[in-house]
Amino acid sequence: MDNRYVIIMAGGVGSRFWPLSRREKPKQFLDILGTGETLIQQTYRRFKTNYIEKNIYVVTSAEHKDIVIEQLGIDPENVLAEPFRRNTAPCLAYGTFRILKENPDAVIAVTPADHLIIKEDKFCKVMQESMDFVKDNDALLTLGIKPDRPETGYGYIQADRKKPVRGYDNLLKVKTFTEKPDLDLARIFIQSGDFYWNSGIFIWNIKSILSAFQKYLPDMYSAFDEGKKLLGTKQEKSFIGRTYTECKSISIDYGIMEKADNVFVMCTDIGWSDLGTWSSLYDHSALDKRGNSIVSGNIFSYDNKGNIFNISPDKVAVIQGLKDYIVVDSEDVLLIVKKEEEQNIKNYLDDVKKETKEKYL
Repeated sequence: MDNRYVIIMAGGVGSRFWPLSRREKPKQFLDILGTGETLIQQTYRRFKTNYIEKNIYVVTSAEHKDIVIEQLGIDPENVLAEPFRRNTAPCLAYGTFRILKENPDAVIAVTPADHLIIKEDKFCKVMQESMDFVKDNDALLTLGIKPDRPETGYGYIQADRKKPVRGYDNLLKVKTFTEKPDLDLARIFIQSGDFYWNSGIFIWNIKSILSAFQKYLPDMYSAFDEGKKLLGTKQEKSFIGRTYTECKSISIDYGIMEKADNVFVMCTDIGWSDLGTWSSLYDHSALDKRGNSIVSGNIFSYDNKGNIFNISPDKVAVIQGLKDYIVVDSEDVLLIVKKEEEQNIKNYLDDVKKETKEKYL
């Protein structure tokens, strides 16, 4: 029996990619890179080549269950529908308890649905090494990405270089987690050589993660544990609906990883990006001779430099004289924002919501 399982977290809303990413179709269901695959399709394919498909579960919002099935061709039984969003800890409790009913010896890889990984062969090798380690050890393992710049949009992991794990390259005990730092602190992190970007990709055996839930999130653990026999039955939907009302909204990082003392990091370079912003998309796009990224659209560009253009394919756009802007046209919304101000897109979206209710979300 293959004990390797995967939980793909696909419940995000991708608000920083608004207006392309919308509530009815968030960014994980879009081909924002122009590769012919949506981000969740890339993620699923990445695992499908090395894992049994029936061992791959997707946790998503109830409103997106059908699109997951449509895009992946996955068995509907492997799509776990959340009644509402409660961040990543309840999402993973749901997926873990569902797997527990099937295989109490499972080793689980957890991944977001919308991240980019360029070095896929290396990624597969790293994942196998990680699973080999956690299957016999009480360890909560995360992938740490070697940083190449002082990025303020990522969380950081400090590795303890005095505690390497014998027999594994670049596998270290974790000293600290730090949420998104300011630029000065990020520069200090880079200079120290001890800090890695937190990829949000986790690997652990099912006993270790359940023990961590029981210790650090006992109310959440109890809520799922008391109805675990209902998972995989006709009563699952109503049970999950009740359970989610009892769960606080908290991330797995805050809830468990930052508190546990058995956390390890596999330090690696797999060509990773969380594609969390338009600028991160720009960094992975083909550029014209003046540094413009034309993601989509029939664009006549004059004297433009360093911009991101994403225009509806049925439109012609004539653009002149812009430098370092994000220009996104999605039929009913036009966004024009300086790249350096893109962190404010969420705020702009809040203003749009107040004035137009939820029409353009």
